[in-house]
Amino acid sequence: MDLIKWLLDGDVAIAYQTKRDLIGVDDHKLKSAISEQGFGKRLLDLQQIDGHWGGGYYNKKWISTHYTLMELRRLNINPTPGIMKAVNIILDSYTTEDGGITPSPTRWKISDVCMNGMLLHAFAYFKAKAEKLESIVDFILSQQLPDGGYNCEYNRPDKIVKHSSLHSTLSLIEGMTSYLDQGYSYRKDEIIKQREMAIEFILMHRLFKSDHTGLIIKKSFLMLSYPPRWKYDILRALDAFREARVPYDQRMEDALEVLIEKRRKDGTWPVQQKYPGQVHFDMEKTGGSSRMNTLRALRVIKYYQPEKFGKFGLQDSIPVL
Repeated sequence: MDLIKWLLDGDVAIAYQTKRDLIGVDDHKLKSAISEQGFGKRLLDLQQIDGHWGGGYYNKKWISTHYTLMELRRLNINPTPGIMKAVNIILDSYTTEDGGITPSPTRWKISDVCMNGMLLHAFAYFKAKAEKLESIVDFILSQQLPDGGYNCEYNRPDKIVKHSSLHSTLSLIEGMTSYLDQGYSYRKDEIIKQREMAIEFILMHRLFKSDHTGLIIKKSFLMLSYPPRWKYDILRALDAFREARVPYDQRMEDALEVLIEKRRKDGTWPVQQKYPGQVHFDMEKTGGSSRMNTLRALRVIKYYQPEKFGKFGLQDSIPVL
């Protein structure tokens, strides 16, 4: 199979990211088309008149406004008036007492740091106004645990939390990277420092292992998904490290080996798990060859193991543009 051609023949969002990340051409015309066809347009067309999707900001996983905006961000869509309408509704109406965003300010007086990390990942990418993100940044920076990571239960009065969560920590790394990449400056140095500590927390666990026993923390961490929602897995983590331009670290090796082993005979990677809940539509079938996961795996391997990427024989099929 000509993998590059196969990826370019997929959804326009996948074709755009393939050209950018595997071929090295940032095709702005192709990126603009994400809102006009394919997955991106289908999601945009489902937006309600009030600016929400699925009935509200966080109701009905996975069709709510929050998770729809996350899907649109992962497609690398350009911000549209409809997207910015939803972004501003949330920033203007869902802030609670601690400065973070909450599903219902009247019912939930404390924020969830994982949710706010995901939100920062999307809203910074969509270039929300800087001043509207400041209280979210303040809240996030107040939530780092001594071990360098984050846990969504850390600020809950009925919980005693001493150890961070890989799920939450990865969402914060992704959010901080979007924030820094878009050039926001508010408390930038503190964001950089906390992101470094969060990355070290995940590396300390070799991406999926207990730092005490060396055993696999959860087998689900080794199962590839898409969309990942708020769930942690090694491909999502490695791709987030690539996006954050984290240098190769020997502690990534175990996860990279597992990822390579998941490559099928035809050169593709599958979707191995999906999470229960309503969806707008299925982008790909569980168990089948996944263009999105193949793209993500290939760009991770190209970044961290270029010698193995070269052995896949893809260089001959990459067009000269």
